[in-house]
Amino acid sequence: MKKIYILIAAVTLTACGTQKASTDKTATTTPTTMEDKINAANQIDGTLDIGASYAKDASGNLTGIVQKDAFMQAPYNSWFNSSIATYEADQETIDALKLALVDVEIRAYMGTWCGDSKRETPQFYNILEAAYFDMDQLTMITVDRSKKKPVKLVSDYNIQRVPTFIFYRNGAEIGRYVERPRESLEKDMLKIVTGQEYKHSYDN
Repeated sequence: MKKIYILIAAVTLTACGTQKASTDKTATTTPTTMEDKINAANQIDGTLDIGASYAKDASGNLTGIVQKDAFMQAPYNSWFNSSIATYEADQETIDALKLALVDVEIRAYMGTWCGDSKRETPQFYNILEAAYFDMDQLTMITVDRSKKKPVKLVSDYNIQRVPTFIFYRNGAEIGRYVERPRESLEKDMLKIVTGQEYKHSYDN
């Protein structure tokens, strides 16, 4: 029994030490790697789950900047993997997106509590990967049910519904996809990035 107590104490001290070192690093240095950027951004509002790469809120929903691997962890993988495996994008549209997405940056918002986000986000990744999109140009942000947190990642972006995928060229917004498609996700995306007339589903 004594050995067990010693082992638990050692694990606890190690976890607290690791978290403190990570906090100190983000406080005193400029984040350079993607992991550092994620941890720094997530500590704005979220409580970093010790032993995990991403922040979660009190309900267990992801909060802050994430990468695709966040959705491949339990419990999110139950909906992410099944949806990503079944979606079949239109190949002709994908081929057009390969060229049209070259100089585009994307800021995406979703909620792991939201049915629309669970449906669209895996499809979104499928399309981007099929179009050979540079994933360094994608910032995926997970939000709470109010869509107001993490505050510093949501403020000034007018996020009313999720998912919202915002497309930029040369730093200027060229359009956004909101919650559900007019035609299909990939066809809506193509209209946005090629400058065709497009209004998202709530832009009447």
